[in-house]
Amino acid sequence: MKKILLLLFFISAHAASTAQTRQDTVALIEKIFELYKPANPGCQLAVSRNGQVIFSRAWGTADLEHQVPLTTKSVIEAGSVSKQFTAAAILLLEQSGILSLHDDVRKYVPELPDYGTPITLQQLMQHTSGLKDWGSIMALSDWPRSTKTYSNRDVLYILSHQPSLNHRPGDEYLYSNSNYVLLAIITERVSGKSLAEFTRSAIFEPAGMTHTQWRSDLKKVVLNRAVAYGKNEDGYFTDMPNENVYGNGGLLTTAEDLLRWNRYYVTGKLGNPSLLARQLSVKPLNGGQANTYAAGLRVDSLRGWLSITHDGATAGYRSILEYYPELDLSIAWLANTAEFDGMHDGTAELRNLLIEDKSVKRVYQNPEPITLAAEKLKRYTGWYRDILTGNGLLLTVKDNQLTANKGGILTPIAEDEFMQGQARLEVLGGPRKRLRLSGGSRTIVYEAVAPAMENPQVLKEYTGEYYSDQTDARLTVGLSEGRLIIHRYSGADYGLIPTYKDGFAIQNSSVIVHFERNKSGAITMLNFTTARVRNIGFKKIR
Repeated sequence: MKKILLLLFFISAHAASTAQTRQDTVALIEKIFELYKPANPGCQLAVSRNGQVIFSRAWGTADLEHQVPLTTKSVIEAGSVSKQFTAAAILLLEQSGILSLHDDVRKYVPELPDYGTPITLQQLMQHTSGLKDWGSIMALSDWPRSTKTYSNRDVLYILSHQPSLNHRPGDEYLYSNSNYVLLAIITERVSGKSLAEFTRSAIFEPAGMTHTQWRSDLKKVVLNRAVAYGKNEDGYFTDMPNENVYGNGGLLTTAEDLLRWNRYYVTGKLGNPSLLARQLSVKPLNGGQANTYAAGLRVDSLRGWLSITHDGATAGYRSILEYYPELDLSIAWLANTAEFDGMHDGTAELRNLLIEDKSVKRVYQNPEPITLAAEKLKRYTGWYRDILTGNGLLLTVKDNQLTANKGGILTPIAEDEFMQGQARLEVLGGPRKRLRLSGGSRTIVYEAVAPAMENPQVLKEYTGEYYSDQTDARLTVGLSEGRLIIHRYSGADYGLIPTYKDGFAIQNSSVIVHFERNKSGAITMLNFTTARVRNIGFKKIR
């Protein structure tokens, strides 16, 4: 009897301790998300462990104009978290024998240009297609996203006017929303149903996602939809995705519905037999480098644990969906505010609380540095141009050290080899020929170029009117106070900062501008390169 009483005591003590731990955790979560004030836009958070929801709450306001509180039933747009549902639709169609991930996209979308090499559906799904991001293309027009009601048909029209790819298919991972718009179009063409119709019956209903649909018609009334907001010095402003483009984004859902989806597919219920292995399957790049992007899911490690994740951002909406198989832990977070971009939004602190950090810091052993005389280092100084993007690299000698305008000091390990952190810079073909930078997301080859000439006579060569078939837009380049200015017909002006000959950077921007000349040396074209599009051309017409 004493043993039984003692056992009951320990069981009750353990239960009390567990309950206290849970209460403490809940209190800490509440503390983290106090930054979302009741009268401001807010967020939803839902957490499950071992298939059981252990936390679900909303903070803030869904509609500032009508002072409607945000609740766990409020519908919020999930941004690029949406992509895994489009990918799942394609995998279901493949399982039914209607298509194959190895098919060329032009089999289903012949409107796309023939780039001389096939682009497979798998390359679309894993962002290795080389297709340019449609939104980034139109950001270079006078009608960027949200200023015009774009549709999937419009995206296809835009892509059909792109004469080149960002890179050869399979060579690189380069995120492009165009890939998933095309997958939405393909779903409709091969199934006879829109992506919205197909996923409703094949995914949302079986998974119990009763609050989930697509924003395929922005004019449609959506019950309990939360309005998205941005914030500036004047306060909050509405920031809604005013478009009918979907498949790459556009999923309207709740945090609790996203947990239901996670549980549905990770327990093998998507497809018959289960498509889980296909969802998580990754394929290396052509050069053998790893690519962690699978079927709309990033399969990687976080804090030392295997992780299956994606995040999203559309207009003022933000989202995160994460699953940690070894912990059987799911986290779903949706927000109707972009005000915390670049700051703490609570999600990092939540991971610190719920997930023990067991990551092992790698210790890299770089080769032994050597000493090179300043005279030898000066042989490598000057401007170099990334032959793929046009991005400029300037090497100078400062305090007897070779220094780059990006990243700082280059440490010599051989006469023609340098290290910058874990990146390796090699001089190819002797001084002032080519450089090869490896160790990053891609290997970059730079060619030596002449420095910019900033005298007014040279700068005048760039001035004139330019037109782009790719964006259906015009612009002018003019001179103002000795500096080149790009003037858009929308009224916006952008200052150009000279880098190397014919190369410029747009002031306060990461956009690269490179001018082309004909054999006679006359300017014929300018090209824009941004993070997701390379060489969007504007022909000089006047």
